[in-house]
Amino acid sequence: MDGTIMVTYRVLCDTDLNTQISLKELLENEKVLKVIRSEYAKGVRNATFSSSQGAMLKIETIREVQSIEVSKDDFADLLTLAEDDAKNKKLLKKDCERVELIDIKTL
Repeated sequence: MDGTIMVTYRVLCDTDLNTQISLKELLENEKVLKVIRSEYAKGVRNATFSSSQGAMLKIETIREVQSIEVSKDDFADLLTLAEDDAKNKKLLKKDCERVELIDIKTL
């Protein structure tokens, strides 16, 4: 096959966060409510806090996105090539040894 593929990836670490918390859970936490009251409802008595159904807060670690360009013939080896590229760029460290493919585009 002729042509190339642009692969974008990021290096993942063991300490990375990727979690979701419902707003309902958040508002049930007394420490969070205390901060919200002190910031947005200062001096107000008998205030109540609520959220819409299904509202979620996502917490995740921001990682830098890397990219490489490879031949279409190497499609089966994209993950290995991304890992090799991360090794060559010295991005893989003790607790950061995994690679996540984000996007694959044909050029």
